[in-house]
Amino acid sequence: MAKAKIRYECGSCGAIHSSWSGKCSSCGEWNTIQQQLDVASADISKGGRSLHASVISEVAKKSADVKRISSEDSQLDTVLGGGFVPGSVLLLAGQPGIGKSTILMQIAGAVSRKVGVLYVSGEESAHQVASRASRLKAVNDDLKLASSTSADDIAKTILEDDYDVVIVDSIQTLHVEGIASAAGTVSQITNSTQLLTKAAKQSNTVLILVGHVTKEGSIAGPKVLEHSVDAVLQFEGDRYGGFKVLRTVKNRYGSTNEAAIYEMEEDGLKPVLNPSAALLAERQVVDGSIVLATMEGTRPVLVEIQALVNKTSYGYPKRAASGFDLNRLNLLIAMLERRTKLVLNDKDIYINVVGGIAVNEPASDLAIAMAIGSATKGLQLKKNAVVFGELGLSGEVRHVAHIEKRVAEAKKLGFEAAIGPKPKSRMKEPMLSSVPDIRSALNNFLEKE
Repeated sequence: MAKAKIRYECGSCGAIHSSWSGKCSSCGEWNTIQQQLDVASADISKGGRSLHASVISEVAKKSADVKRISSEDSQLDTVLGGGFVPGSVLLLAGQPGIGKSTILMQIAGAVSRKVGVLYVSGEESAHQVASRASRLKAVNDDLKLASSTSADDIAKTILEDDYDVVIVDSIQTLHVEGIASAAGTVSQITNSTQLLTKAAKQSNTVLILVGHVTKEGSIAGPKVLEHSVDAVLQFEGDRYGGFKVLRTVKNRYGSTNEAAIYEMEEDGLKPVLNPSAALLAERQVVDGSIVLATMEGTRPVLVEIQALVNKTSYGYPKRAASGFDLNRLNLLIAMLERRTKLVLNDKDIYINVVGGIAVNEPASDLAIAMAIGSATKGLQLKKNAVVFGELGLSGEVRHVAHIEKRVAEAKKLGFEAAIGPKPKSRMKEPMLSSVPDIRSALNNFLEKE
């Protein structure tokens, strides 16, 4: 096959140029022209041919017979939708030091006992990777290691050698021959991903790519990187301790509502089977402490919400949150001042979600608001209860999903009551105390020690 030609395309307007320049002559933007392989230069009328269409029912039947490859981790298999699909391409992203290489080495060591696995490192030498494998007890004769930054060499290995799973750490270190730009640039990441994806699809190989993230937390590189792969897995949590959550942002072969929870130990990442009990093990019942029944995917998890309210020493009160969105916190504080008798405009307010778990769902609103009210007045919950519910700007408590699962998890851990919205269904649960608005919740369920 003739070598593909090089073209220069503006990333802003898409204009094609014959050579590189600092400024696009079409849109006037600077430093947007990238080097690309011209794969569309062939004459369609001469080189194209009619497609062979298949009956979709026959294709669906064959797809249903494809056996997935288990990761040997029940939580991860659930997140993936049942395991790795042969020929699929996955992107794993997360903060530096979060445990991406650790979990991939554990997966490689476990899966290689059943199928052929190749671990390719572009950041470390083979000796460094082998040292990590020894520490994680993932060493076996069936796991192969390699160190390379050439996407062409890796693609050729995928096509010619008999590997069922190939792990590449990381995509930002690879380069394609014929592209003059440095590794990690938009053109190199785009072309490397396309080259490896094509090889994985042709050879029916599971390809797992590691992706770096920017300071803002988004995946480094072009957005086309996320569009090109079949699944995007995000590793979240505190890199220095606490629980780490693995969830899918995109998944063509399963749900994006599942999550796996891990804890870093000396011999690697271990799945947490009962995160609620672990998160509440050291809880002290004091003012400002409220237990939230949240959801991680389809799994209920009980976490402790802590609030600290102090009189401010400055003209403008400070608001800070760990594990909770600061903009949402400011909105809830404004609603509390308007809809209740709490005076918060001269108070510093600090919110902490214990355990390093980030709470993003709207059902956390009621727990956050009650924690602030409890800390402000020095009150505690009357009952040993969990709290959940979304709050509107009028102070009303709105319906949330999975009420039954949240109440069942609270029962399992010995809680006596649950405070939340009125369920839409005819569910009869004596443990659930429904509240119409935030004022009722604060007045009826908070008391002095």
